[in-house]
Amino acid sequence: MKLISTWAGLVFFLTGICMAQRLPEIAVPDHYKLSFSPDFTKNDFAGEETIAIQVLKPTLQIVLNAAEIDFQEVSITSGGSTQKATVTLDKDKQTATLTVDHPISPGPATIQTRYHGILNDQLRGFYLGKDSDGRKYAATQFEATDARRAFPSFDEPAYKAVFDVTVVADQDMTVISNTKAVSDTPGPEGKHTVHFAPTPRMSSYLVAMVVGKFEYVEGIVDGIPIRVYASPGKKEMSTFALDAAEHIMSYYNQYFSIKYPYGKLDLVGLADFSAGAMENTGCITFRELLLLVDDKQSPVDLKREVASVIAHEMAHQWFGDLVTMQWWDDLWLNEGFATWMSSKPLQAWKPEWNMQLQDANFNAESMDADSLINTHPIHQQADTPEQILELADDITYGKTAAVLRMLESYLGPKTFQAGVNAYLAKHAYANATAADFWTAQTQVSKKPVDKLMPTFIEQPGPPLVSVKTSCTGNSEKVTLKQQRYFFDRAKFDAGGSERWQIPVCMKQGPAAANAAEHCELLSQEQQTFTLPSCSTWININADAKGYYRSGYDSDAVRSMARDAESSLSPAERIMLPFDVSASVRVGREKIGDYLAVVEGLQTDRSQAVLGPLMNQMEYIGRYLVSDADRESYRSWVRHVLAPVAADIGWQAKPGESADGEGLRAELMEALGYTARDPEVEALARKLTNQALDDPSSVNHELAFAAFRVAANSGDEVFYNKIKDRLKTAKTPEAVFVYQRSLAQFGDPALLEKTLEFAISPDVRSQDSLSMISRVMQNPDGQKLAWDFARSHWEKLQSVGGAFAGAAIAGAAGTFCDAGMRDQVQEFFAAHHEPASERTLKQSVERINYCVDLKAQQGSQLAEWLRQHSGSAGGH
Repeated sequence: MKLISTWAGLVFFLTGICMAQRLPEIAVPDHYKLSFSPDFTKNDFAGEETIAIQVLKPTLQIVLNAAEIDFQEVSITSGGSTQKATVTLDKDKQTATLTVDHPISPGPATIQTRYHGILNDQLRGFYLGKDSDGRKYAATQFEATDARRAFPSFDEPAYKAVFDVTVVADQDMTVISNTKAVSDTPGPEGKHTVHFAPTPRMSSYLVAMVVGKFEYVEGIVDGIPIRVYASPGKKEMSTFALDAAEHIMSYYNQYFSIKYPYGKLDLVGLADFSAGAMENTGCITFRELLLLVDDKQSPVDLKREVASVIAHEMAHQWFGDLVTMQWWDDLWLNEGFATWMSSKPLQAWKPEWNMQLQDANFNAESMDADSLINTHPIHQQADTPEQILELADDITYGKTAAVLRMLESYLGPKTFQAGVNAYLAKHAYANATAADFWTAQTQVSKKPVDKLMPTFIEQPGPPLVSVKTSCTGNSEKVTLKQQRYFFDRAKFDAGGSERWQIPVCMKQGPAAANAAEHCELLSQEQQTFTLPSCSTWININADAKGYYRSGYDSDAVRSMARDAESSLSPAERIMLPFDVSASVRVGREKIGDYLAVVEGLQTDRSQAVLGPLMNQMEYIGRYLVSDADRESYRSWVRHVLAPVAADIGWQAKPGESADGEGLRAELMEALGYTARDPEVEALARKLTNQALDDPSSVNHELAFAAFRVAANSGDEVFYNKIKDRLKTAKTPEAVFVYQRSLAQFGDPALLEKTLEFAISPDVRSQDSLSMISRVMQNPDGQKLAWDFARSHWEKLQSVGGAFAGAAIAGAAGTFCDAGMRDQVQEFFAAHHEPASERTLKQSVERINYCVDLKAQQGSQLAEWLRQHSGSAGGH
């Protein structure tokens, strides 16, 4: 499953995970025969099921997972005789115990069931949705433990089986499932019956059905038919996704020794969908925003995001579907692998997207989440539903992908690929554990992967590798020291016992006679290495491939900043500011060192490099700058970025790279919002008015940024104009842009309207919490939205379910005030949300670190601004 992206909003996705108590080891399934008859007048469905099982020991009882299932008739056949079974439900454990009068002997048996279920409105299990024109459809979302809401089952990933699915639907409705339809016959009256080919062996959470009115575009790659489905009227927005899927399929069929194994691939866009996307075998489902785009007008960033999500879910067909983790504690084997793999086909298809630089940014961002006290190891026990939910985060996805990239670099891409294929071949159509993966890589590479990987998989936190150098004659001694990095200064200063086996690659500065990359395995707390020549600085994370922070002294930082454009690769220019910022956080360096790096990179013209810098500029301006120094800071930001904007221009240039479009938009936000440049603010207002009158008249990427800038100072007339356009928005992209804009006004009265609107029937439940969270993240709406959330808590829970606590607690992490921190803790102490415990702790940490950073660096920032006010003021 794909974590919901920046475009889609929130960073949580699993909703309503049910109880995860393990089933007793009495029987295992071989084959399910399932029939579903959805009724859209009653919003329910009738089900019939036959499960072929192997009974492991004599028993009077078989225990299945079941939730919101109304059993009508159940029998068990074994040894030629059939017994009716009584059903005992345990609502808390979400199990159904089937009891017979006479013992069932070990060996083959079948369970026959007739039952009714509900098409719920919770976006989980077999649920009811509506497209943008109000037409009902039914769809499934089963990860992690919601298949049991559609059919009684052995609903654990290790219980793989074959699924034989039949759906009886209204005659004008399309029916889609995991495999090809083998028959589609009229009847019963007003219906048609669609029977699908049996699936390969797979886990219950990967079964999928979609029933509704849909249109599709189709293609074929290596004999595999690919279709992209959309609700009526949106088919033309499916062509980009089809093109992407075709290129991705071709790449994966070359990379993996096992070709795509499922016969067909369908990608289905759904208006109501809780996740970003879900990797159901052969039938991937998506939130519409992350599948359907205007190939001619949608911004490059959105296209890249959509293609990344498609690549992620298609990678799951191997990592997750073909080979599935044994249990949810190894979810990283699914999600981290799919995240790592997803950039590869896109780099081959669209090299101008610079996916390798996107990966460098994601590596750095993952370390931020991992630097909290309340992080977790990549592999972590997950027994309760809350624990399973909390594993779906930046660690399971982003950190895992970063560690895999480091391992791939250490072993070499070809060797790593061979290890991946050995792992897949050995465990195809079965389940695997963490040890299975690194055993395969160890055997193929003949390197100590089985010693290296556990240090990153089983331990939380990123290492900090600090470097000290000394030059003697023509050689340079390099001493590297490792320790766990924390944002928490006391924890960091205290040190710890954690040790990693870290592949460290060093690159010397331009003064070195032989500046070849030099790689070592840092396995002790401190080790010294000798390089054949001396230099003014050494980058100890060459090309930013390593999952660790680098610690440099101030002189080295300033030297690297001066040489950045000529001597650091783009990935290294991305990582350096993150590393320096981390040192500033714990007081190893002053904030002036970070700002010197920013100035050293201002001649760069890469969105991947400058984008994170502009985000950090906004953070500094929002949290660390005093009111007395605010204008000086804004002037400095203009001093740094105005030359970049002048060079890039506000009009697209013929033949410019994709980077130009994205950078232009980020510059508008930074200059218009962070720096409050009057000319840029005026341009933003002009562009938004043009875009509202004629969306095709303004570049969509630039319009996206302009709306944020214009909304900040917008009046009620402008607000109402956006809201009116939202009512008639035809594309998922337009809905997102307008909803986001309503949360970004500066006028509290208008933000109050946005909050009320967010919980109205006019906003889909999946979008309500993201709108409220965005208002909480808006400095002008922070307290307003926090008070609104507390006073409307029951409503938010009814809209978002288990999602509500994580969403609001997560948004609170943008506060930077001790008083509001105390309110957050008090509120959630009184309104306990087990599924958001870690999120709450992380948010409290982030507030504390922001408060601490302001106290620690605020006066130094003020002094730095006073010293640099002359040069900044002239621009």
